Amino acid sequence: MTENYDEKTLELLAVFHLVLGIITAIFASIPLIHLFVGIAILSRVVGAGAEVPRLMGVLFVILASFIILAGWILAIMIIISGKRLKERRSYNFCLAVAFLQCLIVPLGTVLGVFTIITLNKEPVRELFAS
Repeated sequence: MTENYDEKTLELLAVFHLVLGIITAIFASIPLIHLFVGIAILSRVVGAGAEVPRLMGVLFVILASFIILAGWILAIMIIISGKRLKERRSYNFCLAVAFLQCLIVPLGTVLGVFTIITLNKEPVRELFAS
């Protein structure tokens, strides 16, 4: 019975990883607004009445690009982790992503902790080994 329960738990965790990955990608796209504002500043579309420093546009573009890229990479890693949980592959990768998920408060923290607890069970480790 424990093995069947653990398999169902892994299936459920895989679905939640997919959902959290999509949510993370959506929220990581919010700084696109800042990216477009930075591009507008650099192309002199914004600031016709007053001179806007070029450095401001550069900072907007660089910071927004970094945040978007980091968020999308994390989202992709979470989705891949969900796929690997479903396939019972890459135990260490799934565990590492579960630790990273704890940074996404509050949903990622809850999912990350449950994933860490589930992956540390001996029957689950055996499922990944086989």
